[in-house]
Amino acid sequence: MSLLSVEGIDVAYGDVQVLWDVSLAVDEGETVALLGANGAGKSTVLKTICGDLTPSAGSVRYRSEEIGHLTPHEVVPRGIAHVPEGRELFVESTVAENVALGAHATAGGAADRREWVYDLFPRLGERRDQVAGTLSGGEQQMLAIARGLMSDPDLLLLDEASLGLAPVLVEDVFDAIEEITARGVTVLLVEQDLHNALRVADRGYVLESGRVVVSGDAEALSTDDRVTESYLGG
Repeated sequence: MSLLSVEGIDVAYGDVQVLWDVSLAVDEGETVALLGANGAGKSTVLKTICGDLTPSAGSVRYRSEEIGHLTPHEVVPRGIAHVPEGRELFVESTVAENVALGAHATAGGAADRREWVYDLFPRLGERRDQVAGTLSGGEQQMLAIARGLMSDPDLLLLDEASLGLAPVLVEDVFDAIEEITARGVTVLLVEQDLHNALRVADRGYVLESGRVVVSGDAEALSTDDRVTESYLGG
């Protein structure tokens, strides 16, 4: 039984449909990549899983429970954390305050999780008292991931974690994703960086114009011409 099972979802923004019959599965302990060109619908899939959007057809099941009708406030306590594109930090609050806010929906263990995220991202530990808005782009992305981990998720939804970062920081982010999975958190990753996404992923799905067009294990996808064509919008 998959940890997460998305089956045949249709999703629209108002009258504009953006996903058609999308299905995917994520097993416990995996990193799964969701790939495709800009506008393919990748972020919409994550927003549907976390409760920001409601599918008009199909189902979203987490640990066999239907969650497609739940709100984000109901989804988070079930063990799902969403790190959105754009980070959405409280830029006038400190690093420590942003980290603490990530634990608001869970009870107990916050101190241990705080030390874990500072161990995962030592730069954040060094800048606990620094205002988030003064951090570099890479440090802000680390903070967004750290805040997501503070809710003690079993499933972490990461949307464009490396977007706009310098190459050396991109490597740091992907190294952190591998460490997160090694520590028992399952990851569903939306990512522009095709090479690194497939490097850290076990499996992947490729979206094109709101539909899944290719899926398979990461090694096979890395050599599949259809992936490049879809990724480039070809």
